Amino acid sequence: MNAIALILAAGRGSRMRSSLIKVLHPLLGIPMVMWPVRQARLAGLQACLVVGHQEDKVRSALADEGLMFARQETPRGTGHAVLSSLDQLPAEGLLLVCCGDTPLLRAETFTKLIDAHQNNLATVLTAKIDQPASYGRIVRDDSGRVLRIVEAAEATEQERAIKEINTGAYVFDIAWLREQLPSFLPHPPKNEIYLTDAIERAAFVGRAGAVVIDDFDDCRGVNDRWALAQAASILHQRTLRERALSGVGFEDPSSNSIDVDVKISPNTFIERGAILRGATQIAEGSRVGAYSVLENAVIGAQVTINAHSHLSGAIVEDRVTVGPFARLREGAILKEKSKIGNFVEIKKSTMGVGAKAGHLSYIGDSSVGEGVNIGAGTITCNYDGFQKHKTTIGEGAFIGSNTSLVAPVDIGAGAIIGAGSTITRSVSRNAIGVERSEQRNIEAAAERFRDKRKV
Repeated sequence: MNAIALILAAGRGSRMRSSLIKVLHPLLGIPMVMWPVRQARLAGLQACLVVGHQEDKVRSALADEGLMFARQETPRGTGHAVLSSLDQLPAEGLLLVCCGDTPLLRAETFTKLIDAHQNNLATVLTAKIDQPASYGRIVRDDSGRVLRIVEAAEATEQERAIKEINTGAYVFDIAWLREQLPSFLPHPPKNEIYLTDAIERAAFVGRAGAVVIDDFDDCRGVNDRWALAQAASILHQRTLRERALSGVGFEDPSSNSIDVDVKISPNTFIERGAILRGATQIAEGSRVGAYSVLENAVIGAQVTINAHSHLSGAIVEDRVTVGPFARLREGAILKEKSKIGNFVEIKKSTMGVGAKAGHLSYIGDSSVGEGVNIGAGTITCNYDGFQKHKTTIGEGAFIGSNTSLVAPVDIGAGAIIGAGSTITRSVSRNAIGVERSEQRNIEAAAERFRDKRKV
């Protein structure tokens, strides 16, 4: 049957106390509203977003998602939001409506709601909770048939005692809803049009239904930052469980933070406190060390990322070792079997197959050939105060400790650079480059030096 999901995302969300519209607040690396969008798609539904506040930001953030958009000019309630979208919707079929701030709803819940709709005109998703608070209540007759939804502010004392609440998710017959919505009367004091009135109209002709959700957590809305943090925790547990069951090992999953779009292959292991963000990918057999941070990094197979390393936009090929305490910045490419040790920083540079930089070095805007060994304390001086310059190191070269390579400079294949040198000119293939002033030893000078400074 023709079905479409309409996701309400026009509200400001003032309780977030943020300059950013609520539905764009990130949740495991994607905007909150993308969670119901993705679940609707998993349920086989095309998605349409109702936008209003910060419309341009919402459209821009979701521009690559292939969504339809409808515009609610003025926020006048949920019924008005759906009314504003009718021109974007098909003439007939089923319409699933949910809120953009309900990221915990699952595709199987949408499917269950649609399956239960059958010949109804309107079907609502409900839940039973001990403290209904400000949720709308589901009023049923003595036979258990749904009669209407009453908002908490309009409910009688008897109605407020009802434990079954409206979750804000519905399925409607689109053609019927088109006929009914224009005649809905606004509710005082805000003069808002309530979508909930559709349930009472469908019940009047005996064609309203309800599906009670088993787990109230699935339909919790996000209204403030604390609720956002709670939703993140629930979603994180769900996704971590899925990853673990697919073959990813965790030392302490409660200490990790892993965005939903991170791809981790089986037979990998994630140590305590590791943070994986964005579009990071980790191939089979790799290990991410404790308290490391990977952002949009591509990690090959059998890679070891040792503790406290930070990789952002880096590409790491198979069987590479990184860290501990290494930093790989945007444009860093580590070829197979290369090794980056502690306190080494790589930026916009390629380390060739088997190349090594063991410790305390900065390599920027460089091309480092196969089998190169870079000694401790080596720096590529790539910036002259105005622009960046490139350093090229040929395969098999040996760079001694505490060397400064002042770019632009080329070090030939097989060349050796003596420790402590400042290299400002290119060194040819298999040559030795040394730059040092002559050492002088002045006998007994240390004692005289100290005597002068005694009080």
